Order: sequence, then structure tokens, then C-alpha cells
Amino acid sequence: MQIQLWREILEPYALAIEEIQVKFNHMISAYRRAGEYSPIEQVAGRVKTISSILEKAQKKGISMDDIETQIEDIAGVRIICQFVEDIYRVVELIKLRHDMRVVLEKDYISNQKDSGYRSYHMIVRYQVETVKGQKEIPVEIQIRTLAMNFWATVEHSLQYKYKEHMPERLRERLHNSAEAIVMLDQEMSSVRDEIMDAQNSFQVKANIISDILNNIQNLYKLANKREVVKIQDEFFRIYNTEDLEQLKRFGRELDKIAEGYQAQSL
Repeated sequence: MQIQLWREILEPYALAIEEIQVKFNHMISAYRRAGEYSPIEQVAGRVKTISSILEKAQKKGISMDDIETQIEDIAGVRIICQFVEDIYRVVELIKLRHDMRVVLEKDYISNQKDSGYRSYHMIVRYQVETVKGQKEIPVEIQIRTLAMNFWATVEHSLQYKYKEHMPERLRERLHNSAEAIVMLDQEMSSVRDEIMDAQNSFQVKANIISDILNNIQNLYKLANKREVVKIQDEFFRIYNTEDLEQLKRFGRELDKIAEGYQAQSL
């Protein structure tokens, strides 16, 4: 493989990452707009650097000409969840998608590595449209909790620093911290329903307030200013009571008022 071809080779991988991130972020937004709990908390993506690709090829004895067929994690997406249960929900959501085909799964949560590493890995095939036509790209998707991700990020940095020679005392402390992460995830799962209820209530309230403020802003263009100021004052009064049911009723009434003024303006 010629060095000058690297950029051309990696471009479809970057495109795949960009599109997949957009789709998963859209999924998060769709759940939240509907006032529902999203099993996905965050999404990040990356294309391996050329130096990382070369290092992996050298370590695994892969020739330069076989890099695209033998290395399946050149494109990587990381999905972060709040709870372990969410990870398996996301796995099922990915399997149901028609725009990506699962070809490999590795469950390092049920079967964690000796180092303490925990994550769910999937290799999917994703098709992109390039200037030279369609190309199917392998993408590695890692799904983990926030706690797992923190541990894995620290462990990766230490592995990079020490290569194969991490001090045993440090390796042991890492393993102990991995066990603590397991306990933390279990504890969070035990109060999952309460946390979800709190987050859903917050999201519902945020959506209602956003709709109300949009309606008030639009009414400034259509209604009498004095009337809009009264509506605005009433909103702030109800908002300060922190009564969600009152806020919902006010939002519904304001929707009717806004609809009426919009009909008059047609």
C-alpha cells in the first residue's frame, strides 16, 4: 500500500462514523422529545490514527495490503449507557436496524477479561456512498456504562504508557478498581427505576417549558402585547410553584390560545 493512499482509504471510514453518530444521536433526541428514557446516554466515534493502524498490523503480523480486510476496528463507535441493563437493550436495538448488519459480538460484561475490562463489543457492516460508489465498512461498536468507560479509559492510558510491562502493583490496583466498578454498576441498577422516574420527570418538565416559551414568543408577533405580558406573568407564577400538573394544564390552555391566534392570522 502506498503512503499517499492513506487519506483516500480512511475517508469512507470517517463517513461511516459520521453517519452512525448522527443516527444514534437522533435516537437519543427522539426518546427525549417523546418524554421517554433513552437507553443511550452519549455517543462518540473515531477513526484509528495511521500510527495506531500500523502498530496493530505489526503486532498481529498483518501485511499492509491486508489491513482493510484484517482489521475490523479502524472505525469505532462508543455508546455510553447509564445502566448495565441499558447495554443489552441497545444491543437489541442495533440488531433490529436494517442499515447495519451485525457480524460479530463479544460480551465482556458477562465474561469480563482477566484485567477487569468490561464492555460489549459488536462488529457491524455499514454501507456508505462514496464518490466511487457504495462501500461496506466494518465498524466496531463498544457499549458500556459511564463507570466502565471511566475505568477503560484509565486502563488504556496505562497500557499505552507501559506497553507489556505494567508494574504488578499497578495491575493489581487496576483489577481492584474494576471490582469496585462492578459493585457501583450493581448499586446503580438497584435504584434504576427511581433514577429513571426522576430523569423522565425532568425531561417532561423541560419539554413542557420549551413548548410554553415558544408559544409565548410567537404570541408576541400575533397578540396584544399587554395580554402576552399577563400570560408570561402567569407562567412565571406557576413555574415558581414547581407543580408539574399545573404547568401541564397551563401548557394545554396556551396551545389553544396560540392555535386561535394562528387561525386568525391565516
